[in-house]
Amino acid sequence: MTFPAPLTGVIPPVCTPLTPEREVDVPSLLRLVDHLVAGGVQGLFVLGTSSEAAYLTDRQRRLVVETVAGHVGGQLPVLAGAIDMTTPRVLDHVREVTAAGAEAVVVCAPFYTRTHPAEIARHYRLVAAGSPVPVLAYDLPVAVHTKLPGEVVLELAAEGVLAGLKDSSGDLAGFRAVVSGARDHPGITGFSVLTGSEVIVDAALAVGAHGAVPGLANVDPHGYVRLHRLGRDGDWAAARAEQDRLCGLFGMVEAGDAGRMGASSSALGAFKAALWLRGVIDCPVTAEPQVPLSEAEVERVGGFLTAAGLL
Repeated sequence: MTFPAPLTGVIPPVCTPLTPEREVDVPSLLRLVDHLVAGGVQGLFVLGTSSEAAYLTDRQRRLVVETVAGHVGGQLPVLAGAIDMTTPRVLDHVREVTAAGAEAVVVCAPFYTRTHPAEIARHYRLVAAGSPVPVLAYDLPVAVHTKLPGEVVLELAAEGVLAGLKDSSGDLAGFRAVVSGARDHPGITGFSVLTGSEVIVDAALAVGAHGAVPGLANVDPHGYVRLHRLGRDGDWAAARAEQDRLCGLFGMVEAGDAGRMGASSSALGAFKAALWLRGVIDCPVTAEPQVPLSEAEVERVGGFLTAAGLL
């Protein structure tokens, strides 16, 4: 199942605000969605990496999808991650998130054990056969330890198995090959190629990306929407300048001390700290067992916001 036309624009991977007790903070989540919609985004992606989906219970995952899909009410497309280790578990998630209102699902390759490209293709075919909504592939080798082969993505796109690709691999050459392959293939229609990068969106747009799914867009949706518009209009000098500003802002992901926390704790903690400092969410905590930012580290995040003109 594919889209009538490719998804385009900025589709943030929505953070999941939590209470101090680590439950989903529904009022803060609704304010975050309103903040993103006001920023001009073209869609919402819940239960991705920036949503801390890997740390949420099944009950919490469903609540997130129900909250967001119910709030936007068809105003914007809502994509939901259906991320798990095996095909049957992914299909369970597909049933849950689509029942909760998701209009498309985003699915990684199987993980835990290493898989052959033929097994990856079989996984996506089985998921698509069991999904009532379009399926996008999520290329996330840092988490699943497998780089999605471009030729497999294009083969599945031509079959109508995949409706799009969210590429968070950082491999711009491979990304370009999928963009050009999809564009030139007579049997591929409605296929969306989206970059998951914060720092090379201008380059991805220049080679033909339909849009971007950057976690930092939670913090500055206006900036990424502006960047997408500049790229769409071919104003590459202004797009480069906006991307440079956003790259500076992205420095916040290193606010956490690498000697006591992982990169994910630092990055997701920084995004939430920024949203808290901007008054969007009530509490900047991250899900267990991630290490929280210290008061001094939160101050560092504030410095990045100030430098970017957001405080």
